[in-house]
Amino acid sequence: MQLKGKTAIITGASRGIGRTIALSFAKAGANVIINYSSSDEAAQEVAREAMAYGVKAEVIKADVSNYLEAENLVDRVLNQYGSIDILVNNAGITKDNLLLRMNEDDFDKVVNTNLKGTFNFTKAVSKVMMKQRKGKIINIASVVGIIGNAGQSNYAAAKAGIIGFTKSVAKELGSRGITVNAIAPGFIETDMTAVLSDKVKEQFANAIPLKRPGNPEDVANAALFLASDYSDYITGQVINIDGGMVM
Repeated sequence: MQLKGKTAIITGASRGIGRTIALSFAKAGANVIINYSSSDEAAQEVAREAMAYGVKAEVIKADVSNYLEAENLVDRVLNQYGSIDILVNNAGITKDNLLLRMNEDDFDKVVNTNLKGTFNFTKAVSKVMMKQRKGKIINIASVVGIIGNAGQSNYAAAKAGIIGFTKSVAKELGSRGITVNAIAPGFIETDMTAVLSDKVKEQFANAIPLKRPGNPEDVANAALFLASDYSDYITGQVINIDGGMVM
């Protein structure tokens, strides 16, 4: 699956799943825009690794929850590269707590980053892709948005919103040659899950038919497929990368 000469924006790409997707795209020949919010050093390291594949890689700091910052990033990329072929809305945070202990600010921050951030970048990029009459938009949701999870009502609401958003926008943009799909990872070994105890990790693994957690490469492989020409007739879909956790 080749992406040679294409330009991809990946939000939240300084670590975890976003980082792995950016490097997977670079390996396939795409120029990658590495968006981040706080870790400049980590983002620069991703760019260095990406450029080792002979592509262009650029680091751009932007708060995904701010539409103006999203629009400015998209305009900058378009002016420099001439087109935007792929958008991966990956940026996300967690602020877990039981509902009765969750404060309003923690609810708002998660929804604004995970869901509104997806809206902001999709809206900004769709203007470009509609003129091009082509493009690939990939939204990173979660199986939690499908089945829910105690202590994650804010995260589950945001990820469920991404799924509904994906299907709606796929219907709006399909006639312009733009595909919009979502990936719903299950239990993936990242910085987010590293803080869990071994006991909790074991409980999660036992609940998975494949009896192991996933890794960022599992998600990146699906993203690469959705970004490639092999997925041209797929839109409005949610692909679970979860080892069979949700069936």
